[in-house]
Amino acid sequence: MRRGILIGAGAAAGGLAFARLYRPWHLRWGATDTELAMTLPGDELVPAAEFDATRALTVAARPEDIWPWIVQMGYGRAGFYSYDLLDNVGRPSATELIPELQRPEQGDWVAMSGTVNDNTAFRVHSFETGRWMLWAKPGSTWLWSLRPIDERHTRLITRLKAAYRWTRPTIVTDLLLMELGDFPTMRRCLLGIRRRAEASAVAATAPSAAATEPGGAAIPREPRDRSGPRSPVPSAGRRPSSRSSRRPCS
Repeated sequence: MRRGILIGAGAAAGGLAFARLYRPWHLRWGATDTELAMTLPGDELVPAAEFDATRALTVAARPEDIWPWIVQMGYGRAGFYSYDLLDNVGRPSATELIPELQRPEQGDWVAMSGTVNDNTAFRVHSFETGRWMLWAKPGSTWLWSLRPIDERHTRLITRLKAAYRWTRPTIVTDLLLMELGDFPTMRRCLLGIRRRAEASAVAATAPSAAATEPGGAAIPREPRDRSGPRSPVPSAGRRPSSRSSRRPCS
């Protein structure tokens, strides 16, 4: 009985620490007070979200260097630049830009897994090229926002909102994925975007070391390693389509 009491007390203490310390911290990881409070596209779609996470970091690159990496994300596409074994069935996330994935359209699927339907996958809801993109599905939205700081730095902000559907048979799995699994994968995803975008930005400033694509875009290459052959690094790629949903960005 004493052992049961200790286990119960430990569980209660762990739950309290999660609710009072860990959860508030990871729901706003990297975001400033201003970013946390600002109204962003899609906020009105899930007004009563139990899960409302705004995360951010600074990228040493321009929005146009970051945007192509966001546009091509998704299961079966470029991946999520995170834990590929968990969110991309072990298939490595892309380390270069994929031209055929650079022209998003409203209604495009953004799959989270091999099962694609309105409950399991997002769709491109709306976007403004080079500034923000909103994915949505019933009860949930996922926003990517790019806000320039200066000519060489950008704030990458992501906001994920979800209203839990408590009557769903999968609610326990949903809670575990969102409350425990979301932050580690999202953090790694943001860092993965930053690493790729910064590499693209650096490569784009050294055109003399780049090969030229038939269409005219420079494909940067990393310096030759004396121990082996030259290997490709992410390219700056073409500027994505200027098509926009024409929704104002607040």
